[in-house]
Amino acid sequence: MPGSEWGTATEQRFNVNLSILFTGLPLLERPAAAAAAGFTAVELWWPWVDSPTPERSELDALKKAIEDAGVQLTGLNFYAGQLPGPDRGALSIPGAESERFRANIDVAADFARSLGCKALNALYGNRVEGVEAAEQDALALENLVLAARAADRIGAILLIETLNQPESPLYPLVSAPAGVAVVDRVNEATGLGNARFLMDLYHLSMNGEDLPSVIERYAAKTGHVQIADNPGRGAPGTGTLPLEDLLGRLRKAGYEGWVGLEYKPGDRPSAAAFDWLPAEARAAR
Repeated sequence: MPGSEWGTATEQRFNVNLSILFTGLPLLERPAAAAAAGFTAVELWWPWVDSPTPERSELDALKKAIEDAGVQLTGLNFYAGQLPGPDRGALSIPGAESERFRANIDVAADFARSLGCKALNALYGNRVEGVEAAEQDALALENLVLAARAADRIGAILLIETLNQPESPLYPLVSAPAGVAVVDRVNEATGLGNARFLMDLYHLSMNGEDLPSVIERYAAKTGHVQIADNPGRGAPGTGTLPLEDLLGRLRKAGYEGWVGLEYKPGDRPSAAAFDWLPAEARAAR
């Protein structure tokens, strides 16, 4: 909440999602804006929604912007279609979208490797009318196996994310157990053990899940956490989610990874949307 200070925030490692915060700035200016706000780590959805294979010059320009800002890229989405927009991933959608996802796998992995990024997120994709769910799930597993191998090649984990049913009615992974089941299937298929659950507390709360129970059951399989308050998907303190308590529970359950700030700034500049977090807690330790 504005002006409040999280007593235990210094024990967390926070990063800023530059695809939902600082979006009033051009992409290449966002890493420096996050650094100016006191953060040392950032994450991104796939930045080129129209292209799984952008020009080398575009990749190099973003790499330079991140390096020049002095921030660490800690998470990157594979190509996921129009996000934000109607799409929720490409890997389970037969035809051109699946091909785009495959074309993106090595591009995303190589870009992540060039910046020391150790987590790649693969959004599952919406159900498609006229296609059997089993066919989509078989294709998804095939593509997730390819993605897990590419992540392993660069020493990274593959993240699989649960979204929420009200906002993503065609997305099949709308509960923690559904997301974790896919994680388990991928790990069983590859034998690599590098697929992990992306626990987004906002999405899970929108689904009405028992968050303390989810944390207790799945913290050990979680590779990344994202937060926003509910209702509204705003900054912590703008809704009713007890986020400080929930992150404390995650720590007690053994989670020591990143907490991604993936919330909307509301009607204020993004730089003003961090007043809930003490300045000294923003730089990763």
